[in-house]
Amino acid sequence: MNLRKIILLFCITTLLISCGSSKKATTNRRTEAPSPRKTEISREVKEIKEPKEETKKPLAAVSYKEKVQNYIFEYAGIAKHEMAEYGIPASITLAQGILESGAGYGELTGKAKNHFGIKCHDWTGDRVYHDDDRSQECFRKYEKASHSFRDHSLFLKNRKRYSKLFTYKQDDYKSWAYGLRAAGYATDKKYPVKLISIIERYKLDKYDAEVLGKTYVAEKPKKPKNPTVSEAKNGEYVVQKGDTLYSISRRYNIKVDDLKAYNNLKDNAIAIGQVLKVEEPDDDSEEF
Repeated sequence: MNLRKIILLFCITTLLISCGSSKKATTNRRTEAPSPRKTEISREVKEIKEPKEETKKPLAAVSYKEKVQNYIFEYAGIAKHEMAEYGIPASITLAQGILESGAGYGELTGKAKNHFGIKCHDWTGDRVYHDDDRSQECFRKYEKASHSFRDHSLFLKNRKRYSKLFTYKQDDYKSWAYGLRAAGYATDKKYPVKLISIIERYKLDKYDAEVLGKTYVAEKPKKPKNPTVSEAKNGEYVVQKGDTLYSISRRYNIKVDDLKAYNNLKDNAIAIGQVLKVEEPDDDSEEF
């Protein structure tokens, strides 16, 4: 090996050794991520006081007596006015209104302001349908209660079947009560007794006296009695003790079936004091 090659080899070796010892020192620094800054949010909690619910006390049930007294207070003036105009006792009008309307709380009165249960018949105004003797019968509807009172007056005044009522004195409420039943205003046999009981209990006849300008003297309530009549008057007969439809039909020479038809009787049952028609009713007689 010649000298030149030896020198070259020595230089290369020396170079390699110096490179190994002169490595650059590498510093590994951990880059620490900045910790998130904790932001504290101060929330002020306000206590909201909700209004206390008031405990509503249930309305006290209104007694029937209170209902009637309220009805009288509200409608006595109208009944007196109708009496002055048409001659129908205010006591009778009020008693009928109380009875027919349930002292103003009846369903028909609530939805139609119909205080007297008057059905449509020849009515051309507004109407409602209501269950009565039959399902969904047609009844007159009024805009105001006063219109119902006026129609009641006209209903009695303008129909021949009620003409006999106007022959009674205006303060003779008992005759009017029985006369209404006899004329067919109601089918309830106790209708007159109910009217008289209401009139005497609440002293409604005092309004008759006020209209007539008389001094009112309260009559002590007593059980009303049917007039005792042995013979027919104006085509009507009051049933006496021991009467039957057959005996009455023989007395007035009519058929039992006709007697039942005149009085809308479904069977042969009759009661003492019941008023029966023993003559064929007029053509303008219709069911109330």
